[in-house]
Amino acid sequence: MVPEDVFALTGVADPRLHPDGNRIAYVVWWIDEEDREYRSAIWLAARDGSSPPRRLTAGEKRDSQPRWSPDGTKLAFVSSRGEEKSSGQIYVLPVDGGEAQKLTDLKEDPAELVWSPDGTRIAFMARVRDEAYDEEDDRKRAPRRFRRLSYKLDNIGWTGDRRQHLFVVAADGSGEPRQLTDGDFEDGSPSWSPDGSQLAFVSARDEDWDVTTVSDAYVVASDGSGEPRKITGSEGSVDAVVWSPNSPEIAVVYTAGVFDFPRHAQIGIVPATGGEIRLLTTSLDRNCSPFPSIRSPAWDGDRVVFLVEEAGNVHMYAVAAEGSARPELLLRGEQVVTGFDVVDGRFVHSAATSTTLPELYAGEERLTEVGAPFAEARELVRAERFSASSADGSEVDCWIVKPAGYQAGTKYPTLLSIHGGPFTQYTTGFFDEFQVYAGAGYAVVYANPRGSSGYSEDWGRAIRGPSNGQGPGWGTVDYEDLMGAVETAIERFDFVDPQRLGVLGGSYGGYMTSWIVGHTNRFKAACSERAVNNLVSAYGSSDVFWAFAGTLGSFLYDDFDAWVERSPSRYARNIETPLLVMHSENDLRCSIEQAEHLFITLRLAGKEVEFVRFPVESHELSRSGSPTHRVQRFEILLEWFDRHLKP
Repeated sequence: MVPEDVFALTGVADPRLHPDGNRIAYVVWWIDEEDREYRSAIWLAARDGSSPPRRLTAGEKRDSQPRWSPDGTKLAFVSSRGEEKSSGQIYVLPVDGGEAQKLTDLKEDPAELVWSPDGTRIAFMARVRDEAYDEEDDRKRAPRRFRRLSYKLDNIGWTGDRRQHLFVVAADGSGEPRQLTDGDFEDGSPSWSPDGSQLAFVSARDEDWDVTTVSDAYVVASDGSGEPRKITGSEGSVDAVVWSPNSPEIAVVYTAGVFDFPRHAQIGIVPATGGEIRLLTTSLDRNCSPFPSIRSPAWDGDRVVFLVEEAGNVHMYAVAAEGSARPELLLRGEQVVTGFDVVDGRFVHSAATSTTLPELYAGEERLTEVGAPFAEARELVRAERFSASSADGSEVDCWIVKPAGYQAGTKYPTLLSIHGGPFTQYTTGFFDEFQVYAGAGYAVVYANPRGSSGYSEDWGRAIRGPSNGQGPGWGTVDYEDLMGAVETAIERFDFVDPQRLGVLGGSYGGYMTSWIVGHTNRFKAACSERAVNNLVSAYGSSDVFWAFAGTLGSFLYDDFDAWVERSPSRYARNIETPLLVMHSENDLRCSIEQAEHLFITLRLAGKEVEFVRFPVESHELSRSGSPTHRVQRFEILLEWFDRHLKP
């Protein structure tokens, strides 16, 4: 794979079963190389594979979020067809013939579509703009005024004057959407009661909701009468709600604790009238809400189906709602489940491996070949799992990808790649970055050090602190784990050249890259991307970094010295490794001042450093940024490492 191959990437997403369980609606996405834009369409497939998949929609831009009506005759979806503006609209399409009917004319994209049980209405979420947005000339626009800390969000933009709220629209197009919630709050995850009279959703609506990191489940009348009623106890975070179709219970994704991160998300049950959350998945000791979010759990009769992060994989489980038995593993293997649905015990899912793009499956049967032409035309390299020993003897899950065109007896330059988070995991799924580096002649080592998800909660919490005795903090045992991964790879794989090592990572991975080169000269070149380098300034410039007090063990001004001590910028003058600093100018998670701070420090110290700034892009550049910029990013990275590791 070479950088330009970004334009050939494709895959399957968001499979949804027809109510009879026999047909599947799903999304196929690709990149239009001529327009250099993302595109998607909705397709249909027979669950038993008896007929070839067929394309259902022909939108010019993006069609997504297919949702079957309860009787299975119609499909609701979101499309940007015929729209000069970027926002999509809700359409309903008769599946067996007819034109799609447009239901909305919104200023912002609708999300999280859910049909009412009787099929007459569709609930959804959408952002509501302040009237000041109607003024297109920014020189005349009124200033923004905020009273909440949650006023911006990376990849979304300003949120304090365009909150997300709950809407309902008639499915036959007979009326305008009705807004059910309002106020200076953020709402999400709508779910209908079995009789259609109420909607559950997730929000935080207490007086100080923006400073507590708490969210709860709420219920509101679906006809717009009355105020939302909170049904959970503000003792943690409710992230998704799904009302049982057969009982007065609601399944929730729940994370316990307030300013006590990270903790495993669990599947729980709460009475629709309110009460204590009964957790069902604590026996797994695994995170039951993979990042990035894939979909809400799904009811299957009297049990709940959900996804779990497991040692680099994402697997599917089910658990009985009454909680009498351990969760049951439904789908295993070295793979990452990227979507699923279930009807009456019949499952479908989309999944990827290290050498296959996301495809559609029914059980073990593969129903699509969307990514097959891409894979067949290139030498994609399978990742090999191995275990490394850290300094204290801890065993660390690691992988290595050989260079494409590998020849035995040859030593290759090797890159250590570090994931973000830190409470995320590198997975066994397809990752364009590793294939591009392998295609350029590099071996790639990656690992899930302490602090990662996908393992025990103790593993994820091992780098908390250092304030208040919570733990050692970032840059301690995680650093030792990563260095152990490199040293073990050198010992075990004779093709790894110990004299030509590079290190790179983004976000927390960028933090660890900056930290590593400030503490060792083991690497010959490095790239710190979208990193947090100065925890002190990140506290006030990031959309959420102040909340990392729940990980560090204190707010900044309660233990200023600890925040300074854990900052890579504190050790920047020790850096001797040539460093590429890469950042996006619209990054709200790790502000570009984080890159500027490091670049200025190193340049004044006379170090070898280069600074690359991408216009327009957010923290998500490498994953969902402009395809053109994604290609340019790869080209810059390869040129940098080629210069230093391939003299």
